[in-house]
Amino acid sequence: MSNKQQRRAAQRAATYTAAPAVPAAVPSAGGSIEAFTFGDPTPVLDQSEVLDCFECWLNGKWYEPPVSLAGLAKSFHASVHHSSAIYFKTNILASTFIPNKYLSRDAFKRFALDFLTFGNGYLEKRGTRSGLALQLKHGLAKYMRRGRDLESYFFVAGWQQEYAFEKGTVFHLMDPDLNQEVYGVPQYLSALQSAWLNEAATLFRRKYYKNGSHAGFVFYMTDAAANITDVDNLRQAMRDSKGPGNFRNLFMYAPNGKKDGIQILPVSDVAAKDEFFNIKGVTRDDVLAAHRVPPQLMGIMPNNTGGFGAIEPAARVFARNELVPLQSQFMTLNDWLGIEVVKFNEYELLTGEGNKP
Repeated sequence: MSNKQQRRAAQRAATYTAAPAVPAAVPSAGGSIEAFTFGDPTPVLDQSEVLDCFECWLNGKWYEPPVSLAGLAKSFHASVHHSSAIYFKTNILASTFIPNKYLSRDAFKRFALDFLTFGNGYLEKRGTRSGLALQLKHGLAKYMRRGRDLESYFFVAGWQQEYAFEKGTVFHLMDPDLNQEVYGVPQYLSALQSAWLNEAATLFRRKYYKNGSHAGFVFYMTDAAANITDVDNLRQAMRDSKGPGNFRNLFMYAPNGKKDGIQILPVSDVAAKDEFFNIKGVTRDDVLAAHRVPPQLMGIMPNNTGGFGAIEPAARVFARNELVPLQSQFMTLNDWLGIEVVKFNEYELLTGEGNKP
């Protein structure tokens, strides 16, 4: 290599080495305006519809559910209104259920909670040697799997931890699905995105306050009357206002200052606060609409002066349009067992001490 080539190589190496330390160029005030766009349009239905082409996956012994049951269990606590609405329906069903020697109230409540959460509910029939039904026991829907012949069931708690039930001893109650007939899916599935957004907004708000970002602002000072000593004193006073016992008052005296010489520009507090309340309100309405539970029955305070209306008519409409269809779904157990096991009392509203309205 010649001396000239060596000098050029050394210059290129020095340029590459020093490049990270060079600050980015700041455009001058007289520079031209540059406009650009980002974020190409993303279709929503091109990938999600692919899953509709598949049925439940068969692993050799049983079919896997079309929706992650572990994900549904985690999402149960994602939103306050989501879990509360399910508990509300479960408590009403359990309170109106008439227990008997075949099915206890506790087993029915667990059975109803699984059905409303996963869209699937399971009961195991434990009978005598003569073939008579002795008792119905609840099976956790999160770990239940349907066999290849659609008549056998397995309890799969983990890897190589499976238990095969005897054929004809498991009753499977499911909400029908549009894409397959092996498992049921919950009716609130379309509201999960809103429930997750509600959870994300709450977690973001907690972190937002925990890391102190809610106190962030830009202290913009352009007053020429202030010297460097005043700036240092102001900086020290702002530092002393941090930590325990914060939110202190700050006094600034600028003689001969201009009107806009000192400004406080909030960074994200106002926008984050407004968006948080909007997200919480919109996602709450979505979840309650999916569960079809009136907000006054959930103990939600109205934001308007008119309120939600009288609570008794709302409770009666809910009982007729939502509770009665749910009760009829559970009564299919009677047809499968051949015995009237599931019976409900009429849902009544009491006004006073034991008096009907």
